Amino acid sequence: MNAPLRYGLQAVLYAAFAATLGYFSTSPAFEPLPAGHALIRLSLNHAGQRKAACRVRSAEELAKLAPNMRAAEDCPRERAAVRVKVDLDGRSVADITAPPAGLSRDGASVAYRRIPVQAGTHRIRVALADDAAGTFDRLREEEVRLEPGRVLVIDFEPGKGGIVLR
Repeated sequence: MNAPLRYGLQAVLYAAFAATLGYFSTSPAFEPLPAGHALIRLSLNHAGQRKAACRVRSAEELAKLAPNMRAAEDCPRERAAVRVKVDLDGRSVADITAPPAGLSRDGASVAYRRIPVQAGTHRIRVALADDAAGTFDRLREEEVRLEPGRVLVIDFEPGKGGIVLR
């Protein structure tokens, strides 16, 4: 194939590639949220409480163990699943049970959920249970004003008072 023909075909292919790239950079139009909507994002990473309490080993049990294994308490590793309920204006919008991670089920529970809602003032109630009994002992109830396009993040931070809305 001669050089002018090869360069011509190469230019046509580059132009087709550039046109395709230009089209897909602007179309189809992407909207992360519909008009007039806000987003509630539940995102938490929390280790639940231990499923069973630690127990004190007896003197006979300690004597049977190797010297480097003689811990006074026997604490099982498995943790309870974390359960989160989110109610918006009196109706449930999320009820998540997040199992603990890890082979021994001793890691943190991870939960993530996107909840698009109409913009405006809403009454939000978030309850969290992280013990083996499933008791919802952590609660946050608040009235929030959500502007269109705003994102409200729900998280759990024990050092900042528990359930955090920001």
